[in-house]
Amino acid sequence: MILMVILIGIATFFSTLLGGLFALRLKDRLHLILGFSAGAIIGVAFFDLMPGALEIGTKNHSPAFITALIAVGFLAYLVLDRAVILHGHHEDKDQLRRGSFGAGSLSIHSFLDGAGIGLAFKVSAGLGTVVALAVLTHDFSDGINTVGFILKNKGERDRAFRWLLVDAFAPVAGVISTLFFTLQESTLGLLLALFSGFFLYIGASDLLPESHHAHPVVWTTFMTVVGMGVLYIVTRLAAI
Repeated sequence: MILMVILIGIATFFSTLLGGLFALRLKDRLHLILGFSAGAIIGVAFFDLMPGALEIGTKNHSPAFITALIAVGFLAYLVLDRAVILHGHHEDKDQLRRGSFGAGSLSIHSFLDGAGIGLAFKVSAGLGTVVALAVLTHDFSDGINTVGFILKNKGERDRAFRWLLVDAFAPVAGVISTLFFTLQESTLGLLLALFSGFFLYIGASDLLPESHHAHPVVWTTFMTVVGMGVLYIVTRLAAI
């Protein structure tokens, strides 16, 4: 069982890496990548994180508390983004920091994905397989999102690749970490709610407006719809 979990963790690494390399290859079409990333990140919030937060979190808390925590996550990211990242004296450096902040948040989410796989296998092989398939299928878009966020914030190709490696290793680390600890289900529900708010802010308040800036609205809008559609299909297939 432990070997299987580790092999799945390695598979998440390659899935994320391939998504990021795909985005780097299409660097000249950044607005389309950002459009897709915006839709995918918003899709993760609406179709993956929120349902999970409500399903798990409402076992110990009211739905109103969980949705309020989603709002707290949104506002917390907004405050950090504006007060810490943007209000500096060197615009280029601030944008690089902002890119790192966003990519770091995506990587933490990937770590939690990996931890989710490991914890699910502790319950049963069947549940672990379902969770693993869900993570694997959206890790490709995670790689695209991480690269897109760095490039959008004036990061160079090498910087984007380094963050891609961090994001790709994150679920592997998450899987391995569960060999040494067990996360309470109630805590996981609260974390999912917070990350729902984070991702809503990143997608709707950052990537979505930037993807339309000085670019054809039709195609960027199309890619945003595609991004959300892909995540919806992935989450529904994973639930079967």
